[in-house]
Amino acid sequence: MSPDPENPTTSDSTGTPGGHVADADIQPAPGRDRAAGRLDGKVALITGAATGLGRVGAERFAAEGAAVVVADVADPTSTVAAIEAAGGKAIGVFCDVTDAKAVQAAVDAAEEHFGKLDVMYNNAGISMADDDGPTNTSREVWQRTLEVNVIGVAECCSAGIPALQRAGGGSIINVASFVAHLGAATPQIAYTASKGAVLSMTREIAVVHARENIRANALCPGPVLTPLLAKYMADEAARQRRLVQIPMGRFGQPEEIVSGALFLASDESSFMTGQSLLIDGGITAAYTTPE
Repeated sequence: MSPDPENPTTSDSTGTPGGHVADADIQPAPGRDRAAGRLDGKVALITGAATGLGRVGAERFAAEGAAVVVADVADPTSTVAAIEAAGGKAIGVFCDVTDAKAVQAAVDAAEEHFGKLDVMYNNAGISMADDDGPTNTSREVWQRTLEVNVIGVAECCSAGIPALQRAGGGSIINVASFVAHLGAATPQIAYTASKGAVLSMTREIAVVHARENIRANALCPGPVLTPLLAKYMADEAARQRRLVQIPMGRFGQPEEIVSGALFLASDESSFMTGQSLLIDGGITAAYTTPE
């Protein structure tokens, strides 16, 4: 029976008179001390955190109160030092995300040093210079891209989920891309396919583990000024070819993407799982043509 606004005795599908939720059924949203950091008391493992977006994320998470495991194939020493110099907590570990043993060792380090793991931020990824169109991208480029961007994320989730279960729940943030939602104007077929796979994987992980207080969401950045984007902007014409597709008329800044990751890691996103958080300057919302 449909609720009748003129008859307060009718019920909705919950059986509540008038279609209203009883006050006793309303639970307050998770609160936090506004004077505290948004990640106070949490432990986050961030892959690819020695440089680029990962480093920005590691420093921001630490500034918001998280203890951070800086995991990377590159030397994490500088990132750890910067966090500690700012009064934060961090350790660095070598981690090749394609190596299951190395990933497990990174998760183990989080639990051994900080007692638990609350956030798995799977940021590591590659975009190879020879990644091009479907007819001229080599098998080697395909294999390496999928190995790092897809299997690497899967390995991190495989090792991280049991730790999140031991902690009573947590948040998985898998970095995908706006190209998981639409084709790239500049061919990068292996990268695009890999990020589509990350998005699909994230949704399934979210559904499988939703009743365990484990949330999984995909962070989908648009073009951001990082070394990963540099190969597509060899000259001003290439830069403008990219910019014309962005309604906001500029590239994103790393801090803007990391703010999205921070939201997904925090309790502020406690009722959000299986979603794609697009931070792309409006690319996926518009049909844009050159002037």
